[in-house]
Amino acid sequence: MPIKVQNNLPAKEILENENIFVMDENRSVHQDIRPLQICILNLMPIKQDTELQLLRALSNTPLQINITFMKMNSHVSLHTPLTHLNNFYHTFDELRGHKFDGMIITGAPVEQIDFEEVDYWDELCEIMDWTGSHVTSTFHICWGAQAGLYHHFGIRKHLLTEKLFGLFEHKVMNRRVPLVRGFDDIFLAPHSRHTAVSREDIRQCGALLVLAESEKAGVYLCMTEGGRQIFVMGHPEYDRVTLHDEYMRDKDKGLAIALPENYYTDDDCMVRPCLQWRAHCNMLYSNWLNYYVYQMTPFDLEKMG
Repeated sequence: MPIKVQNNLPAKEILENENIFVMDENRSVHQDIRPLQICILNLMPIKQDTELQLLRALSNTPLQINITFMKMNSHVSLHTPLTHLNNFYHTFDELRGHKFDGMIITGAPVEQIDFEEVDYWDELCEIMDWTGSHVTSTFHICWGAQAGLYHHFGIRKHLLTEKLFGLFEHKVMNRRVPLVRGFDDIFLAPHSRHTAVSREDIRQCGALLVLAESEKAGVYLCMTEGGRQIFVMGHPEYDRVTLHDEYMRDKDKGLAIALPENYYTDDDCMVRPCLQWRAHCNMLYSNWLNYYVYQMTPFDLEKMG
C-alpha cells in the first residue's frame, strides 16, 4: 500500500530504504483514487519514533492513505524539535473542521497520573467527542485506550504493583469478528505500562466486545459494535528494539527496572531480540483499515453522519 506523506518528512527516506512503498505529494495528485484520510494524534514525547512505527504498521494493504499528524495545542512537547512539529503537525483547532476515515490516538507516558491531572486532558476529551461525528473509526493505543475507555464508558485504570513489561501471549476470544481475521489462536504482543484496566470492568460494559486477552496482561483488544471505537492495550507497533531501548534507558538512569519478560533469548540483554509480533501487528492494522475504515466510510466524507 502506498502511504502518502509530505515530501520532506524525515521518516519517508527511512521507510523507502526498508522497501516500504511511500508516495510523495507530487505523485499522489496524478492518481485518480480516493485515498483514505487517516489522522494520527501523536501523544508520545519522541514523535519521530512513533511516526516510523505507525507508518510501518499501516503499510501493508493495497489502499492509498493520506496521513495527517495532529498535536495537542494545550501541551508543549519538549522532546521533539519545534521545527519538526511546525512542519508536519497540525493542532486540533486547525483540523476540527475536517473529517477523517480513521484516526489513531497513541499512548503517552502519563499513565501514573490521574486523567484529570494531565495538562491536555480537557482538549483530549474534546477530540474524543469530536471523533464521534468526524471519524469513521478510531483506534486507541495503550494509554490512549485507557483514556478512551475512561472518557466514553467511565472504566477506570488501576496502578499495578510492578510494571508490566515484556512480550506476552494472548488468546483470540472471538474469531468471527473481522478485526482478528487471520490471527493465530495464540499470538504475541509487547506491553510496557504501569497501569491496567480490569477485565471484569470491560466485560461488564455492555457496549464492549473482548476480542483477545492474556492470562497475565489482561484484555488486549476490545471494541464497540461495528468498530467505531477500537482499544488496544499493548503496543503492537513497537519495533524489534523498542523494549530493549526502554530497558537500557531506565537502567542507565539507575531506575528499578526488571528485564522485559519473554523478550531476550535466555534473558541475555546483549543478544539481539527476535521479532516475534510483527505479522500480527500488520494484520491488525490491515484488518482495521479494510473492514472498519475502507468498508464503512462514505465515499464523500462530508456525508459522514
